[in-house]
Amino acid sequence: MRVLSGIQPTGRFHWGNYFGAIRQYIDLQNNEQAFYFIADLHALTTVREPQVLRQNIQDAALDLLALGLNPDKAALFRQSDVPEVSELQWLLMTVTQMSLLEKCVSYKDKKAKGIPADAGLFTYPVLMAADILLYDSDLVPVGGDQIQHIEVTRDIAQRFNSIFGEVLVLPDAKTLDESAKVPGVDGEKMSKSYGNTIELFPGEKPLRKRIMSIKTDTTPVESPKDPDTSAIYQLYQLFASPDEQAALAVKYKKGGMGYGEAKETLFRAAWVHFAAARARREQLAADPATVEDILRAGARRAREKGAEVLERVRTACGLTSRKAFLNADFRV
Repeated sequence: MRVLSGIQPTGRFHWGNYFGAIRQYIDLQNNEQAFYFIADLHALTTVREPQVLRQNIQDAALDLLALGLNPDKAALFRQSDVPEVSELQWLLMTVTQMSLLEKCVSYKDKKAKGIPADAGLFTYPVLMAADILLYDSDLVPVGGDQIQHIEVTRDIAQRFNSIFGEVLVLPDAKTLDESAKVPGVDGEKMSKSYGNTIELFPGEKPLRKRIMSIKTDTTPVESPKDPDTSAIYQLYQLFASPDEQAALAVKYKKGGMGYGEAKETLFRAAWVHFAAARARREQLAADPATVEDILRAGARRAREKGAEVLERVRTACGLTSRKAFLNADFRV
């Protein structure tokens, strides 16, 4: 079974990214083949500062490797290092109906808000389809809000196959377990777009400061509090054992504990939880050549599989075989 997923380098990863997706990506790397890419081409629809994008890509690679992605098990690469994906995107666009893309949520939302939607955003689902189909992906882990993209990918692949024959493998979605709510510092769902995130690897003082900024109510210290309505407690559950969770819940219900103490408890649990990953990240950051080697090795593996699929697609469309072209003896 081949697993594929990509993650956009639009900013530093946060607790919501990790518990909602990255942790599960890493669990799935033990399949026969796994391809994980840093979606830098997709990020160009929103990130227009070259230096920022380069730094985001590097940070994404460091974070994923530090958190446990094993390059011996899974290919990790930059999306833009696999030019085959752009060629496949064009070939898929020749059979993709406009009406299908007009129904896509990301495009509809921006249009409804009066935000100019460029061609990159409009054709974003086709590039995503190319990302998936280029590797004969069997399984694509996604959040519930991304299911539509897999359905669109299947629609595009089915239309291509109906015209040119059974060429493309239809992928299945694996819905990520999002049962563990990851609230932001304002109590809403943690998201970069809300500006309420807690990053994975800040320093000790910035992390404590960020946790101390979590919004709370005005219940007095001496009064009982409901842990189930507390963002602090919900976040603590991500890090603590059942016994530790129960102990903190007792303190909430008994009264006499202020939110500051609960925040400090959360800080200590989070700091310890990511300690090993934080140390690995520091080691990797000090050795950028090794990280680059990992990304290039991943791209080579991805291109090897991508070239195989693209050859099938080109042949099916009636284009010149790439193998024949590369092996030809051209003279001026």
